[in-house]
Amino acid sequence: MRSDFPQLQFKMPKLPKIPWKTVKIVLIIIIAVILLYGSVYQISPDEMGVILRFGKFVRTSDPGLHFKLPLGIEALTKVPVQRQLKMEFGFRTSKSGIRSEYIATPESDKEAVMLTGDLNVLNVEWIVQYKIRDPYKYLFKMREADSTFRDMNEAVVRRVIGDNSVDEVLTIGRDRLAHEAKELLQKLCNMYEIGIEVLQLIFQDINPPETVKPSFNDVNESLQEKERKINEAWAEYNNEIPKASGEAEQAIRSAEGYATERVNNAQGDASRFTSVYKEYAKAPVVTRKRLYLEAINEVMQKIRKKFIVDDKQKNVLPLLNLNEEVKK
Repeated sequence: MRSDFPQLQFKMPKLPKIPWKTVKIVLIIIIAVILLYGSVYQISPDEMGVILRFGKFVRTSDPGLHFKLPLGIEALTKVPVQRQLKMEFGFRTSKSGIRSEYIATPESDKEAVMLTGDLNVLNVEWIVQYKIRDPYKYLFKMREADSTFRDMNEAVVRRVIGDNSVDEVLTIGRDRLAHEAKELLQKLCNMYEIGIEVLQLIFQDINPPETVKPSFNDVNESLQEKERKINEAWAEYNNEIPKASGEAEQAIRSAEGYATERVNNAQGDASRFTSVYKEYAKAPVVTRKRLYLEAINEVMQKIRKKFIVDDKQKNVLPLLNLNEEVKK
């Protein structure tokens, strides 16, 4: 059957002829841009560049503008050596800011549960601040350095918590344990050549599990009451002991003063007796009479009623005023 419609013919438009010289120039420019883009790289002030040539380490680059071989011959890896990095254990930060928000995940809950040396269970949360000290060791000496460093953190903290009692972990030993864990973690990093420097290890919250928290709080209150009683006893001790020591010291000083006084008096009496004896040896009669008169004078002053009697007379001396003596 023949169709009455005329056949439609389409003609392709002719492309404009581009001179081969222009094509070459464009290709050269494109290749130059590609080569230049793949050769020039910038290292930030807090980073260090690690250059690999066909997968092998060749050099490191300091901050600034540098060049490398393009087309995949040399590959660049940037390592933040001056940046302070952080790892969280027992919790995760969901939103950071002035009021950071934290969440708990199954992984973080598993990290937090630990056993103390006296077989008590605690939920321990801590953070580690660190920086990469050696990029070469960080990238090539240890496979999966970040996950290995995380496992090392957990192992070290579990060991430190397990070597101490629950009272030390919760109260007085907290700072000491953090410092001990930091030192032990740094020692492991140096041993395994992981290229990481530990800056700080800080315990955030250490609490007993929710199921035993009421009983644990009762125990803590009892311990606090015990400490309070001990402190009160020591306060009373510190008040009474110095007082008793002062009284004892005062008694000793009084006794020493009395002893010194008695010794001095005895020495004075002995000296006086010696001097009297010397005078007596010179004139015995005069000295004896003088001593007699002095003794009579001393005795007579103590007698209230005085009667003077002469053995040659039968009556009292007429000069004695008896009435006046009686009145006295």
